[in-house]
Amino acid sequence: MMRPSSALTAALTATAASVLTVTGAAATPAAGTSARPSVCQEQSLSVSASSGGQRNTARIAVTNRGGITCVVDRVPTVTFRGLDGSAEAVPPATSGPYVLSPGERGYAAVRTATPGATEGHVVRSLSVAADPSHHGVTFGAATVGMGRGIQVWEPVTTLWHTSRAAADRALADATR
Repeated sequence: MMRPSSALTAALTATAASVLTVTGAAATPAAGTSARPSVCQEQSLSVSASSGGQRNTARIAVTNRGGITCVVDRVPTVTFRGLDGSAEAVPPATSGPYVLSPGERGYAAVRTATPGATEGHVVRSLSVAADPSHHGVTFGAATVGMGRGIQVWEPVTTLWHTSRAAADRALADATR
């Protein structure tokens, strides 16, 4: 039986791990490099939120204000004041890297409750973290266009996308 050399095995393992774990925009490492970017430092990111244009919907964005390419989790962490848990990813997804080059933005859309929902809780704010290792930024209900409070019942969030329109489409497709 022929066995590959340990150097060949290590190289194949590193290549396979790189291919399996790198996702998102600009996710391909530069030619000749095998190092993946590190997690973005929270202070090098700008996180924003605004009205989603539809009832119980918000738009969120993250911008890499730093000088190096880095990664955030491909699933934004969206939590609601006073409630346990966070918005579920649609489509269902696990953690993974989303690469942001300097100046690049990622966009996601959040639905806090179905438009006709009468169930749930009303909270005053939601928090968004671009990566689970970050504390996140808190936004009041008025900031996200829900001045009377944020109705929360089975909230969902998209993964990060390269445009606001792509995030809106992903939310619409996932919540039909």
